[in-house]
Amino acid sequence: MLMTQAPATSRAARRQHDREIVALAVPAFGALVAEPLFVMADSAIVGHLGTAQLAGLGVASALLMTAVSIFVFLAYATTAAVARRVGAGDLQAAIRQGIDGIWLALLLGASVVAVVLPTAPTLVDLFGASHTAAPYATTYLRISALGIPAMLVVLAATGVLRGLQDTKTPLYVAIAGFVANGVLNVGLVYGADLGIAGSAWGTVIAQFGMAAAYLVVVVRGARRHGASLRPDAPGIRASAHAGVPLLVRTLSLRAVLMIATGVAARLGDADIAAHQIILSLWSLLAFAMDAIAIAGQAIIGRYLGAGDTEGARAACRRMVEWGIATGVVLGLLVVVARPLFLPLFTSDSAVKDIALPALLMVALSQPICGIVFVLDGVLMGAGDGPYLARAMVLTLAVFTPIALLVPVLGGGLTALWAAMTLMMAIRMLTLWRRTRSGRWIVTGATR
Repeated sequence: MLMTQAPATSRAARRQHDREIVALAVPAFGALVAEPLFVMADSAIVGHLGTAQLAGLGVASALLMTAVSIFVFLAYATTAAVARRVGAGDLQAAIRQGIDGIWLALLLGASVVAVVLPTAPTLVDLFGASHTAAPYATTYLRISALGIPAMLVVLAATGVLRGLQDTKTPLYVAIAGFVANGVLNVGLVYGADLGIAGSAWGTVIAQFGMAAAYLVVVVRGARRHGASLRPDAPGIRASAHAGVPLLVRTLSLRAVLMIATGVAARLGDADIAAHQIILSLWSLLAFAMDAIAIAGQAIIGRYLGAGDTEGARAACRRMVEWGIATGVVLGLLVVVARPLFLPLFTSDSAVKDIALPALLMVALSQPICGIVFVLDGVLMGAGDGPYLARAMVLTLAVFTPIALLVPVLGGGLTALWAAMTLMMAIRMLTLWRRTRSGRWIVTGATR
């Protein structure tokens, strides 16, 4: 009797974890693709103004996305901290923690604006914009920079809602923001005849609208649970302190991607073109993985806050299974869709020939990526940022010389993506070792 009951209980627990993962991950995936859709919509609208305007937009958007992605810890650290307090049953403290993160976002956003506005022409030049595209890039960057505080507030507020186990509201806000951005861009670029400046203003307005929507939700929650809205210096410092290791992790990961792009550029024009195509696909696949990681942050933080170590371990195991399964499915899709995918981006047979074998390497790496993203989310949810920072710095140190040797040894793009796969394997081993050790399991409302 007991032997038949245990598996049933285990199956029931797995079904519960599955429901939680799906409920959080599916809306999170929709919200994650909002920012790339913003850029795509802007590109489609500005592209009809001319090649120089589109090139300027490309440079300015890359600078903006780099600046904002550096501060993604505002979402990650806030999710984990809020989820812990939710698990501990203290919703007032949970929302208060989130408000501290939002105040930090405003301070950081104002600092970035103060730096970008006077240095915009220099930044555009450093990014290699042509003399025809540079004026448009500078115009777009200066105007769009005004929206950076709103973008960072959106990151922090998204972390608050994820920590509260709500990923649907960010999805709704993202959809509304995308629609508003498109309408505003068309109206200001063509209706008001503002050109690329109109596109920038449309995006700024849409970003502030999204930030306002998030703030309405957070303020309502604060009033409902009696949480103060005033800035709290110790709380803001604590949020910043928790975010520093995740900032180091993010910068190290960005360095890996920049090094890979630099190596691909050395291989030749066809190689860098193929690399950009593959990198865009790799980034798209990462959104699916990251959605599960976001669910992991929220679920693990809640379990640890509630002191349920067994629940945290079980959720971790189930999410790893989800990560592997998702990776296998995505890898198979890449293999099957290779002949259909490449013609969407290029008609150059040389680029296709270079990209095809490299895409196979990407396909083979997807199960590894699935494990990496999930365990990354688990350790973020546990507030284990210092270990994540050390592990990513170690990965960067191993990857850099291997990647730089690719052109020296006569390797091609496939060899470079083999190095990228090795990089992900190193990340997997470091994260797997940490989760196996159990040192990430620290219970309580705070770590």
